This record gives sequence, C-alpha cells and structure tokens, in this order.
Amino acid sequence: MNTLPDPVSFASALAKFSDHLKDQKRSSATVIAYANDLKQLQAYLEEHRITQATTVQTPHLQEYVAYLSNHNYTAKSVSRKLNSIKSFFKFLTIQGLTSVDPAKPLGHPKYATLPPRILSTDEYKKLRDASRLDIRMSAIVELLLQTGVRISELANIHLEDASKNELTIRTAENNPARTIPLNRSAATAVQNYLTIRPQVKDLHLFVTKTGRPLLVRNIRTAIDRYFRHAGIKNVKVNDLRHTFVAHQLQAGVDPELLAKTVGHKRLSSTSKYLDFVKTTVSTLSSRLVEL
Repeated sequence: MNTLPDPVSFASALAKFSDHLKDQKRSSATVIAYANDLKQLQAYLEEHRITQATTVQTPHLQEYVAYLSNHNYTAKSVSRKLNSIKSFFKFLTIQGLTSVDPAKPLGHPKYATLPPRILSTDEYKKLRDASRLDIRMSAIVELLLQTGVRISELANIHLEDASKNELTIRTAENNPARTIPLNRSAATAVQNYLTIRPQVKDLHLFVTKTGRPLLVRNIRTAIDRYFRHAGIKNVKVNDLRHTFVAHQLQAGVDPELLAKTVGHKRLSSTSKYLDFVKTTVSTLSSRLVEL
C-alpha cells in the first residue's frame, strides 16, 4: 500500500530548496531570485489558505499563473517565475517530499526575445561627454565600455587588480578569474581617478567619499542618471556590456578571444551577437579594439 509523504510546510520546503541551490554552487543572485519568486507564490497560496507544499496541486499553480498574467506581468516575467516554480517542485519530487510534481504540466507562455540593446558610436560618446566632469564615474563608464566587465565584477575590483596595462577580474562564484588588457582610454581614466581617490584603508578600487566600497546599486543609479543627462533612452547598465561585445565583433575581433575577455562560459554566448552586427571582415583580429 502506497503511503503519502508527510506534510511539509512551504517555508520549510523553500529553505531546503535554497540549501540545495547553494550546494549546487548556484550564484547568490540565482538563489535570491528563485527565493523571491517562490516567496511570492507562497504569499499567494497562503491567501488561499494553502500553507503546505505537499498540498499544492496543478490547478492552484494554473490559477497563480493566470493571476500573474492579469496583474501586468509580461509573458517573459511569468516564464521566468515558472522556471523557479518548476525547479522547486521538481526538487521536492526527487527528494520524495511530494508524490506528484504539480508544476510538470504547466507550459511556458510564448514571447518574443528582443535583440540586445547596442549603443551606437554616437550614443556612447554622448555618455562619455555627460560623465566627463565626474572623474570617478568617467573611469567606471570607460572600464565598462572598454572591457565589457559585468557591473558586479567592476564593483569587486581591488586597487591591486588594476595596473597601467591590464585589469584582473577576481573569481566570483561561478565566474573564474581572468585578466583583461586595458587600452589607452581605460588606463588613462583609471589613472585620473586614482589621483582623486580618497586615501582610505578599504582595498576596493571604487569607493565613496567616506571610504566605503561603491555598491552595485550605487553604480547603477549613477550611470542611469548619466544616461538621462546624455539623452540616451531605453538603455540599462548591462547594455554597455552588450555594446562592447557587439562593437568588438563588428571590428573583426576573434570570438574566442572575446569570449575569454568577457568571461562567457560558452562560445555560443559570444557568437550569437554576430546576428545583430554587420561585419565584412574576412581576417579575424587577435587584438581588442578601442571604442
């Protein structure tokens, strides 16, 4: 005779799932994103008097998906939340905490994948001009434009990581360490910033006036402000990384070299940008170009 699994509260199941993600070496951003998605589901279910993960059924989840769609969530956002939900209940089923996976029958809504936002030469020159008088932000903008580093990587750069001709990106979760050459524009911007950087004990390259590390959210807010000052619309900080990759490929830089530079784990992540740029270069370049 088959016995049903013991009741497991949603909160307890979520804690087990989060621990599982950490054990799988998933990035902290992924763990947080999954947890936020599932806490949102938990709140919805509790409003409907469902507190046990083991009592969730497919119709409950179908109603939740309909609820999201009717409350201004895009198909892309709903699909992302479904990824979290499906991963969660699949984990519970594999662990024997639920006898049936209620999320398995759910299908993802269809949506169009938009091409990456790539700044034109005129746009990124306007961004440079807008931030030129802010020496710290000018250096940050130049590093993002000339190296394609992630904003989280930039926030984690230490003083010893930046020399006159190269930049060391530290190991961070699933992203291995790598060294990136600094061209003249990037190197000059960093050296200019170092002349006005506060003399503080903190080892981070970019710090506040009071000597604290400049956080990702601070960097994002500041760059967004300069996007507005420059009159550049429909753009986000991560689009500077897209811009670096696309313009390098357009100039004929070898995709393998570029993949190593930006820290892509798969060459296909780099090569896909070829669909969005025009290039007539027949010989691949083994050197990065200056934007």
